[in-house]
Amino acid sequence: MRLEVQGLRLAYLGAGLATIRDLDLVVEAGSLTALLGPSGSGKTTVMKLIAGHLAPDAGEIRLGGRSLLGLPPERRRVAMVFQDPLLFPHLTLAGNVGFGLKLRGLPPAEVAAEVETMLDRVQLAGLGARRPHQLSGGQQQRAALARALVLRPDLLLLDEPLASLDAGLRDEMRSLIRRLQAETGVTTLIVTHDQSEAVVMADRVALLLEGRLAQVAGPAEIIRRPATEAVARFFGGVNFLDGQVTGGTFTCALGSLPLATPGPKGPARVTIRPEALRLGRGELRGRVTGVTFLGTQYRVELSVAGQPLMALVQAFGSEGPAVGADVALDLPAEALWRLPG
Repeated sequence: MRLEVQGLRLAYLGAGLATIRDLDLVVEAGSLTALLGPSGSGKTTVMKLIAGHLAPDAGEIRLGGRSLLGLPPERRRVAMVFQDPLLFPHLTLAGNVGFGLKLRGLPPAEVAAEVETMLDRVQLAGLGARRPHQLSGGQQQRAALARALVLRPDLLLLDEPLASLDAGLRDEMRSLIRRLQAETGVTTLIVTHDQSEAVVMADRVALLLEGRLAQVAGPAEIIRRPATEAVARFFGGVNFLDGQVTGGTFTCALGSLPLATPGPKGPARVTIRPEALRLGRGELRGRVTGVTFLGTQYRVELSVAGQPLMALVQAFGSEGPAVGADVALDLPAEALWRLPG
């Protein structure tokens, strides 16, 4: 089912600004979109509006062409999984997963069969008799996912489902969620504040900043082609150059740089990702002002013609440049991005 959100607004009573302001978002049928943003940006509020736990001041929410406005949560065919699994402690794992099916009045044998199949799909086969306290955090989160998917919803909402898991379990759950979403074809919207989580899991990323969508694009595009400086900075952009564009050339403090996509003539601000800078080659010269070891990379701070720049270089097979060293560097034309506007 295709999810369409149009002109969505919600202002909490007494707030000076709308929490959600004129939000338009489309999640294509069978796709997974990540709603990404910092804490307080309104991500969970959007989820609650779609699920029916909050009512908007204005706007429309449609699922498969059907308006959800005015419908209670239980009639929206929307399933929501929270950061806390919220399992019933007095029920077994099988009882928790089959709870919604039982409420629908399905025969016990059919409920048991559906639950067994779903437990196998989330890699919890054979654990149906256990209580929630006998499950690990990762197993509890899988149980919550199974409880939602067994209902075969038209839309699956995941609200920071991996935030309470450690790094290893998060990687496992990312793969599991992506696999189950592909197998079931359920339209999915996942809320997260983790950039890497969003770009690894999602078909499209919707970045929410201060209640507004700043950009909606594929993972690679939103990182390499940010719509604004705020989007670039959210994804770790730190290199910004001001200058003039004439033809296919950008002239700035570093000199004249070729642009792969120059755009119109005039003043411009250009950005380049830290990992796109190439050290040890090129015609530009810079002085290393700082080096930080990050495990798999070195963060190298540079001064180039008085302009501060930052590069990320692979740590394997290299000790990294020394502070004070004079280095050659290249800013590839295809990596230079002129910020719109």
